[in-house]
Amino acid sequence: MSRKIAIVTGASRGLGKNAVEKLAKKGVDIILTYHSQQDAAQAVVKSVQAAGGKAVAVKLNAGNSSSFDAFVAEVKAQLQAVWQRDNFDFLVNNAGVGLHEAFAETTEEQFDLMMNIHLKGPFFLTQKLLPLMADGGRILNVSSGLARFALPGSSAYAIMKGAIEVLTRYQARELGERGITANVLAPGAIATDFSGGMVRDNPQVNKMVAGNTALGRVGLPDDIGDMVALMLSDEAGWMTAQRVEASGGMFI
Repeated sequence: MSRKIAIVTGASRGLGKNAVEKLAKKGVDIILTYHSQQDAAQAVVKSVQAAGGKAVAVKLNAGNSSSFDAFVAEVKAQLQAVWQRDNFDFLVNNAGVGLHEAFAETTEEQFDLMMNIHLKGPFFLTQKLLPLMADGGRILNVSSGLARFALPGSSAYAIMKGAIEVLTRYQARELGERGITANVLAPGAIATDFSGGMVRDNPQVNKMVAGNTALGRVGLPDDIGDMVALMLSDEAGWMTAQRVEASGGMFI
């Protein structure tokens, strides 16, 4: 039986990198994307290869939909060259950037950046990749706990994540006839370099998050990478149109 192939966007660092490494340990091959950190992306490729899998890194600006046709053509070429296949199995829409700005101070430029990367990007990237996705495939969109609870300074970011959760249900409904599932993974606050490492490096923020989390600590990349692997496992195949929050019980 051939190995599954996953496309994971924004996987040169942080949660995407961890997800790739956890999937590789489960026997999944990877096409990972990076925006600017090519060396970091190649290091992730080598870690997959060290785990016995195949991986390639492809450059992608997830916020520039005009570049998607060229990206899809490159994915098609890599599938043929590396795997002698014309399709892939899983798509993890993970690429993203943070924004910490009060609603009253958020600019149109900041709003458009959030929309292009977190909503328009995944919408049209997924659409353009559908012809290459195998029937019975999986779409996993990454949202945020901030789509459920409100913390000041996250409005523009969070509303895009809320929209992704609605989109996921429509994808599940419309693509179900091909056996494709679509689900959402919503991480809580995680100790990474996201948003300038705010949760990881700011002791006050770290303490606040831990104090408002049922399990008493901030999340770690492993917590989310493990959930990605779990939600893309064979055993999770009957789940679709669902939002799974992995936050350790933050603000419950």
